[in-house]
Amino acid sequence: MTLSTTRKVYQGIADRRQMFRMFDRHVQRPNRWANDDSALYRSEWFELDQAGHDYMFEILPPLWMRGEMFAMREFLTGSITSIFFTLRIDGRIRYFHGYCDLADKGSPERLRDAIVARETRPVRAMTRDERLEHIWSSSHDDYRGYAGDGFADCDRGKRTVLFYGGRDGTTLKLLDHLADGEIAAKLPVHLRFLPDEIAA
Repeated sequence: MTLSTTRKVYQGIADRRQMFRMFDRHVQRPNRWANDDSALYRSEWFELDQAGHDYMFEILPPLWMRGEMFAMREFLTGSITSIFFTLRIDGRIRYFHGYCDLADKGSPERLRDAIVARETRPVRAMTRDERLEHIWSSSHDDYRGYAGDGFADCDRGKRTVLFYGGRDGTTLKLLDHLADGEIAAKLPVHLRFLPDEIAA
């Protein structure tokens, strides 16, 4: 599985429990640590509450602090580490977490700018990718996984979710192959009817 580009991976404000779950959304991936999985994490981001932000600030001395952001001293994989942001958006102070590749000069600033651009859109909307990432982030580990032997060779290792199909029962489906109606069924009610946002 290869992901790229800046990705909002959770809609809403993550509490402490959800924050810790999302720090490693890919923990179940096959052959964990066998490859350089930096691309899975690079540029993922989500909003958290002030309590979560402050807790992480107090755990260890930051690797560095720059204005509205600080970097965690511990690296997740390779040169990927957590960056925490305190940003004023539309007159409100908000808190965010993202993964940046510190070998890529300027990546924290680019991620900060992408978060501000995404969160200042005038209309609440979600792209298809944001809907899928929210489903992945909010699904319990028992209900998400990775395609294995029951899937075509080209699909093995791709993300899967359990889907209840009524009379057809529960089936394992590739996350990226969910139809629009299936996506809506997996989202919480308050997110189902948001307008579509065309990905930039």
